[in-house]
Amino acid sequence: MKATEIRELSIKDLKERIETEKANLMRLKMNHAVSPLDDLSQINKAKTNIARMLTILSQMENKKDN
Repeated sequence: MKATEIRELSIKDLKERIETEKANLMRLKMNHAVSPLDDLSQINKAKTNIARMLTILSQMENKKDN
């Protein structure tokens, strides 16, 4: 997900999306533990997306407070 797409979301929607991505990451890790994934970059992409969303959420909340 790109930063411009994330910024268009409301804070509530963004928090829900973060929780969904975290669940997806856990599922990927569990699947990888059972049988190796063909494409390990999926795990890194999920982590990057979560970090990006958390960063933008923090920025939005700081802007809201000011």
